[in-house]
Amino acid sequence: MSGMTIRVLLADDQAMVRAAFRMILDSQPDMQVVAEAADGATAVEQARRLRPDVCLLDIRMPELDGLEVTRLLAGPDVPDPLNILIATTFDLDEYVYSALRNGACGFLLKDGAPGLLTEAVRAASMGDSLISPSVTVRLLAHMAPHRRQRPATRQTHPGRTARARPNGLVEPLTQRELDVVRLVARGRTNDELSTELYVTLSTVKTHLGNIQRKLATRNRVEIAAWAWENGICTGDQD
Repeated sequence: MSGMTIRVLLADDQAMVRAAFRMILDSQPDMQVVAEAADGATAVEQARRLRPDVCLLDIRMPELDGLEVTRLLAGPDVPDPLNILIATTFDLDEYVYSALRNGACGFLLKDGAPGLLTEAVRAASMGDSLISPSVTVRLLAHMAPHRRQRPATRQTHPGRTARARPNGLVEPLTQRELDVVRLVARGRTNDELSTELYVTLSTVKTHLGNIQRKLATRNRVEIAAWAWENGICTGDQD
């Protein structure tokens, strides 16, 4: 990412938290905090005006909470979604699930290491996802017994509807694509996928593109959600 700067918007109702995050992010040579917001309504206005590379949001904020801000900036009906990263002290499963389903690229707990924050911002800026490891483990265990059935059709983009199979598939996945889905659901990055599957990064990206087309999903977070809902990870060992 030489020569590129990741522009970040911070939204948190606590000034001390914003100051701490700004210090960590601005210390990175490839990051710049371009705006701050103390409430959700301001965050939405600034995000739409500035179009930052990553919006780092708290969940509990005045006016609009982080989940609603995420829906407005990255939800299923948003034609040009922004990259949303949720950072919070609240790690309840319903918050995590709602954030991901509203279009978030990642979910972090505020007590995580600074390195995890910067890694997550970089991942989100590239459309990758990173979820706190402790959250990922519990999500997998929580989602498996509560799988939800997909509707018979899914909207792929405005003006066109793809007919999906009962489990949300537009077209069957190959065995290698299922391997990729399982690893994506565990929070693996593209580099980790390449290493574990003994393939090149370009091959990983090709697989992810094919999977998104077959599942009619927009990003790897939705791929992971599909895997959790349909029991693809059930019985897997991490």
